[in-house]
Amino acid sequence: MAKDRSEPDLDRELPDLPPELRWREWMRRIEAVLFASASPVPRDDLARVVGQGVSINLLVEDLAADLEGRAFEIAHVAGGWMFRTRAIYAPAIRAAADVRDQLLDLSEFDVAVLAAIAYHQPITRDGLKDIFGKEISRDLIGRLHTRELIGTGPRSPRRGAPYTFVTTEQFLVAFGLKSLLDLPDREQLEDAGVVAEASQVDFG
Repeated sequence: MAKDRSEPDLDRELPDLPPELRWREWMRRIEAVLFASASPVPRDDLARVVGQGVSINLLVEDLAADLEGRAFEIAHVAGGWMFRTRAIYAPAIRAAADVRDQLLDLSEFDVAVLAAIAYHQPITRDGLKDIFGKEISRDLIGRLHTRELIGTGPRSPRRGAPYTFVTTEQFLVAFGLKSLLDLPDREQLEDAGVVAEASQVDFG
């Protein structure tokens, strides 16, 4: 969203509307903002289009209830809210459109390396080599960078000050996480059948 959000003509309080219509209008404003945004919209941004002191959580809950039965839903990810297609419709999307280049078009080993970065960040390529017992190619790191799932972290204090890698906001969005605190533990990963390489990583 744009940084300059001064809205001199926007009536936030809507005092002339009866309470029920006022609430409905605030819901529609939240819906419009989420629809127009390609990334999660934080609470402070949503608060700019509704009355002072109005509960964003309750508005979002009511909007989510309104969307029951629709092909998309509201997801709370990366510290904000966004619309996303319900998982049940993923096969239809794949059948109708070319999605080969989307974020999660990754090999099992790519996902394993991404998981290791998520749990051990910031981590260097040497750190990843220690985990997997083999060199992690620059091409693999490049694929994760290209998909904006990882970024460059602080330089390691080790000799040569190598770059470290960290996950990004897009990583949270792609995996539907509110924050890194929502990462599953190792047992959950194994129960979910996450790649064999990942199951050998020490996520403790």
